[in-house]
Amino acid sequence: MIGQMMRQPLIISSLIDHAARYHGNTEVVSVETSGEVTRTYWSGVALRARKLASALGKMGLTQSDHCATIAWNNVRHLEIYFGVSGAGMVCHTINPRLFIEQIAYVINHAEDKVVFFDETFLPIIAGLDGLLTTAKAFVLMGCANLKASAKIPGLLVYEDLIGQGDDDYVWPDVDEKEASSLCYTSGTTGNPKGVLYSHRSTVLHSMTTAMPDTLNLSARDTILPVVPMFHVNAWGIPYSAAMVGAKLVLPGPALDGASLAKLIDQECVSIALGVPVIWQGLLASLAESGSKAESLTRTVVGGSACPPSMIKEFNDLYGVEVIHAWGMTELSPFGTANTPLGHQVNLPWDEKLALRQSQGRPPYGVELKIVDDEGVTLSEDGVTKGNLMVRGHWVIKDYFRSNIGTTLSNGWFSTGDVATIDQDGFMTICDRAKDIIKSGGEWISTVELEGVAIAHPAIVDAAVIAVKHKKWDERPLLVAVRAPNSVLTNDELLSYFEGKVAKWQIPDAAIFIDELPRNGAGKILKNRLREKYADILSCNDSLALE
Repeated sequence: MIGQMMRQPLIISSLIDHAARYHGNTEVVSVETSGEVTRTYWSGVALRARKLASALGKMGLTQSDHCATIAWNNVRHLEIYFGVSGAGMVCHTINPRLFIEQIAYVINHAEDKVVFFDETFLPIIAGLDGLLTTAKAFVLMGCANLKASAKIPGLLVYEDLIGQGDDDYVWPDVDEKEASSLCYTSGTTGNPKGVLYSHRSTVLHSMTTAMPDTLNLSARDTILPVVPMFHVNAWGIPYSAAMVGAKLVLPGPALDGASLAKLIDQECVSIALGVPVIWQGLLASLAESGSKAESLTRTVVGGSACPPSMIKEFNDLYGVEVIHAWGMTELSPFGTANTPLGHQVNLPWDEKLALRQSQGRPPYGVELKIVDDEGVTLSEDGVTKGNLMVRGHWVIKDYFRSNIGTTLSNGWFSTGDVATIDQDGFMTICDRAKDIIKSGGEWISTVELEGVAIAHPAIVDAAVIAVKHKKWDERPLLVAVRAPNSVLTNDELLSYFEGKVAKWQIPDAAIFIDELPRNGAGKILKNRLREKYADILSCNDSLALE
């Protein structure tokens, strides 16, 4: 027997309609590429999103067509999020830090018909000349610009396009299983791979991220997504903010610590989301300025492991809770969030700090398990390490237009991470499977060693890699970036590890370089470091640990 409840589709347009109807007077603040701060409301975002959808239809675009964006976190980008997907089209956000050949590849692979871009990225658009096969229109996200028009023949202007849209446009009926947005993985090896999200998966993901034991979002929050809107849809925060009716602050291109600190104080931000390097800059700026960021109650840290020292500094100096989270492009992206259970709330601080270093527990909608190399499920005892597998309502099934396929095993997606899971369900990433160091039959976590290194006040960036060793097969090598004017020596840095990790886990050597190689998504290219330093211990016996 089928239940007799209404079947309302879970679609993107329902999110922006809800925000406009029930939170229409809640502000959306945007820092433009010029540095100007503009203000609108959810009702205004909804109106302009509908006008954009109408205008795209008049251009000849139809449902399932793809539109690309190369843009910062700003209100026009937000309007495109809802206008394109709401019209039944697919919003494809592109990382501008990709190489020009990769940008051309993803536009062609996605068969994007329209490319929206901020003026900042005019050189990228000009550089794509002759490389694209499907894009027929380029839209400058702003007002008329003679310089841009001279470089891009036939350039359209966003504000003119909006002006052509109808105020009374009605969202079309869309099947909730239809595609709504598209993101490509960062492509550390080979071309980026596309992950195609559905309306249904996006709405369910939005509900879960707002839950109390995930990010605890509400209409009382002011949310600052520092994570770019071209990184997995800013972790889905634009959708969640619309769903709960929160004030949304979009920071534009200025993501330095001083700019963020000013924005937090100016807009009374209560929750901010970003990667660890962003928060390092914010903490340094707060210390220098003396600001206490009094409105800020929590930060969400993802993208890479959060150093324990950062968790402690936020808590001790500013009373800010750090929510350690984990996810992937293939997971929309949230997979876990670290919020304590009832019996953990009153733990002593040192035990809480240890707990906070975990990536957390999966919310409803995500299931995790760890398996060995033969696929046998392993014990969840907090000690046993295994290959992390995941399944859920917003987890990838297949890569977009790819014959590679995913690494699905009996309906589970293989993340490529090595992790532990404890009896309470808290998952801790030990390493990427390709990065973990296997030394003398024991596993050494590069994530743990990097966390120790970054906690040193004279280190601003660090990576640990496996290098060849004639006795132990592999040993850890620390590649670090010192703070400006630092005179820290290799031996001083290595001695810092003593008492923080087991002696046999301490890196054999430390090398200082000016900058770590990263891809367009900001991920460290450890494969390049391994290629460069693979034989360093065998070539220099004085560095070898015997």
